[in-house]
Amino acid sequence: MPALAIPADGDRPRIGLVLGGGGARGAAHIGVLKELERQRVPVDAIVGTSMGAIVGGLYASGMSAAELEELVTTLDWKSALSDGGSRADLGFRRKQDDRDFPIRFELGVRDGALQLPQGVLQGQRLDLLLRELTLDSSYVRDFDDLGIPFRAVASDLLTGDAHVMGEGDLALAIRASMSVPGAFAPVEVDGRLLVDGGLVGNLAVEVMQSMGVDVIIAVDVEFPLYTQDELYSAVGISEQVLTILIRKETLRQIERLGDDDLLIRPDLGVFASTNFQGSGEAIEPGVQATQAHSERLAELSLDPEAYARYRAGVDVPPPAQETLDFIRVDDDGILSSALLARKMTLEPGDPVDAERLSSEANRLYGLKVFEKVGYQLVKEGDELGVEFSATTKRWGPGYLRFGLGIEDDLDGSTAFNIGARYWRPLINALGAEWRTDLQIGTDPAIATEFYQPLRFDSRIFVATNAEIGQRNFNLFGDGEPVAEFRLTEFNLGLDVGAEIGNVGEFRVGLYRGKADARVKVGDPAFPDLEADSGGVRARLLIDSLDSAQFPRSGMQAVVEARMSRPGLGASRRYDTAFFAVDNAWSRGKSTFVAGVQFGTSLTSESALQDHYVLGGFQRLSGLERGALTGPYAGLARLVYYRRIGDPTQGLFDLPVYIGGSLEAGNAWATSDDISADTLLLNGSLFVGLDSYFGPIYLAAGLGEGGRSNFYLFVGTPTR
Repeated sequence: MPALAIPADGDRPRIGLVLGGGGARGAAHIGVLKELERQRVPVDAIVGTSMGAIVGGLYASGMSAAELEELVTTLDWKSALSDGGSRADLGFRRKQDDRDFPIRFELGVRDGALQLPQGVLQGQRLDLLLRELTLDSSYVRDFDDLGIPFRAVASDLLTGDAHVMGEGDLALAIRASMSVPGAFAPVEVDGRLLVDGGLVGNLAVEVMQSMGVDVIIAVDVEFPLYTQDELYSAVGISEQVLTILIRKETLRQIERLGDDDLLIRPDLGVFASTNFQGSGEAIEPGVQATQAHSERLAELSLDPEAYARYRAGVDVPPPAQETLDFIRVDDDGILSSALLARKMTLEPGDPVDAERLSSEANRLYGLKVFEKVGYQLVKEGDELGVEFSATTKRWGPGYLRFGLGIEDDLDGSTAFNIGARYWRPLINALGAEWRTDLQIGTDPAIATEFYQPLRFDSRIFVATNAEIGQRNFNLFGDGEPVAEFRLTEFNLGLDVGAEIGNVGEFRVGLYRGKADARVKVGDPAFPDLEADSGGVRARLLIDSLDSAQFPRSGMQAVVEARMSRPGLGASRRYDTAFFAVDNAWSRGKSTFVAGVQFGTSLTSESALQDHYVLGGFQRLSGLERGALTGPYAGLARLVYYRRIGDPTQGLFDLPVYIGGSLEAGNAWATSDDISADTLLLNGSLFVGLDSYFGPIYLAAGLGEGGRSNFYLFVGTPTR
């Protein structure tokens, strides 16, 4: 690499800053920069690794130390170090996956073998954050043309060598430098597969020496070695081995420092590399460690006038507001560019806005067929445009999601189900997909659907589906169970429908089914029951909840009607209708969810499989699961919950909620039985945990007449 140009201020020495990696400990670099600014010490080049690349790259591109401090102390790190945008960005079918199969893990299926993603996180949100923060430097391809020349160091995963990036895409270079193996997927740059530079060059003094500076200030923020008393676990020993391997190269780099160079080691103690939420605490140790070298720094300090000239040369003025002349999507898969463009709201003539561009990228990412979606501003002649790049998941083309459901009333009655959804998207350029669900346990079932959009520029689709399943069905007399049936159902359907943005869908179609119920527990004299169904159905689904598990805002609704006719295979003529609406709203840490649902037979008694079921957690909580059944049923409820603790603390915290519900409802055998006087009042108190495996509840249900139930519940309560 060529030596840097001599600074404008005469013969002063050229000063290079080397910022090492260390995770959240790297926030100490901001303290170093603050003190260098206070002492008017110029910086003529920066080399950064991992967190050092983030701080150094942003500083080189024009951010001040004060702006960096505000960023790290106000940023929601838990959100930034996770994948995807908000649930509002998900396509409607992906919201169904999120609701029905809440375990936060996905496996790929390729050539009959299971595939793991290349990292726990793909870095979608972090990519977009870096893109927003470096937007003003989007056109800079040579990092020597930044306000301060910059280099980012990464590790080449294929060769094991350090890879120094001094040109290209600044945001991508920073992202590659801090891609911790296993935690973040590798980043491909110029045909190289890159991961965290700390593996081979955590304190890249040698790189800075190649840039021709006169004085090097190196900042080492590596985690210290554990003492013997602290090495009491396999995890601790593994961490120690990794630290030793990294430390060996760091010490070699430190030995390269000359007598005129400085080594700054902030006293961070055992401040955790993963404590990003508290990273602001590492800034002051950086200030103090720099102040300890004030005597030497005074020799490098400029007078106020000279420092002002230096700052004028490195500060990057904000660009004038620009508008977009074109928008492109570069997809490496088979989806039509017209289809992807339809998912976006951005149009030529819109202003360049970082938040808007990130929102559009997240909208495409919400299709969940890409491992990441980024963007880059590009200039072609006199025209300015944005190019979105969408990288198809490499662990596909098929994917598996999982769900778990456990309901135990702590009195001997338990329901247990474990399910998986196989999802095969990108079957053709129109976005066809096939998904199949398998559930084993108390309610075994298998269902499959093929979904085919009809045009690139249309939301119309056709879908064919089939399902077979079993569930227990209680028969009650005088409020007491008299028999338990095992109900087996089989259904086929063909629908045509339309998407409603990414919040819902409407479909209408034909269906054909068969059901039979056989006595499982009770008097064997009870006859077996059989019924055929067939007719026309229509269904509207809406889901704008911000969370499928513990929503704070939004609505979920279903409206469904069925007309069963003998001419279409039904045992008899009957019509049914059902609707359910839940609406969530919040204030502070408190959330209310109000819901109402009602199902009715419109003509005569409906078939057995179309009876409505109540009883169980938040469905008349004082009654056992499935305690009430009938062709008519209604339920109204108000659920309240409040989050415990500070949601901004910790990357790995599990949200805990306390709450309760009030419920009123019943199931009726005839429409004449429906009245307010027959409503049963119930309620519940619960503690809820939003876990990796879905929501977990420990609850007590209370009903009229002193009836009560206790629940251990894993999975989403039926809403």
